[in-house]
Amino acid sequence: MFRFDRPVCAVAQSLLGATIRLGGVAIRLTETEAYAGQADPAAHAVRGRRPATAALFGPPGTLYCYLSYGIHICGNLVCEADGSGSAVLLRAGDVIEGVEVARRRRGFDQPGRARPDAWLAKGPGCLGQALGLTLEHSGWRAGQDYTIDPPTQDHSPNSPAASVIACGPRVGVSAANLRPWRYWLEGAASVSAYARSPRAVPGAW
Repeated sequence: MFRFDRPVCAVAQSLLGATIRLGGVAIRLTETEAYAGQADPAAHAVRGRRPATAALFGPPGTLYCYLSYGIHICGNLVCEADGSGSAVLLRAGDVIEGVEVARRRRGFDQPGRARPDAWLAKGPGCLGQALGLTLEHSGWRAGQDYTIDPPTQDHSPNSPAASVIACGPRVGVSAANLRPWRYWLEGAASVSAYARSPRAVPGAW
C-alpha cells in the first residue's frame, strides 16, 4: 500500500511512476508538485480550513479537488498528518488504461481535434479531465474510492534502470516561487512545460 503519511516532498517524488486509477482510467504519474500546508505561502492551506478546502485538511490519502481559472478541475493527494493541509498536485502522466475514455473526455475524438496520447494528461487540468474529476470527488479516500499502485520501477539513484527524477520551481506561483518542489521523470513526453508567474516576487523562497 502506498504511504501518504510522510513529508510532502518525499511523497511527491515517490508518486512518480505510480499509477492512479479512477473513473475507468489509469494514469502513470510523470510530474508532481509539493505544497507544504499552512507554512507554505503558495499552498491553498495558507488561509486555513474553509468549506472549499475541507478535504485538504483530511487524512493522508484524501483526494482534494479544486477549480482552476474557472475552467479546469485539478487533483491533489493529501499527505503528512491529518489536518496538516499538505498535498501533492498531480501535474501530468501517461494514460495506460482507458485511453479511449480519456480521449473522449479530452475531446480528442472530435473531428480536427486529434492529438497524441502523450497530451491526454499533460498538465494538471488535462490530467483532471482525463480522470473525469469533478469537485464532488474532493474527499474521496485512497483504497476506498480510488487506488494508487506504487511504481514498478526503482527510481533510486543506485538503480541502473532508474528514470532520472528532475526538480525545479513550481509552475505559475507568485509566492515561494523559488522552491524546487516540482518533480518529474526526465524524458517523459507527458511532462508539462514550465511557466513562471508574471506576478512572481523576486527572491521569494
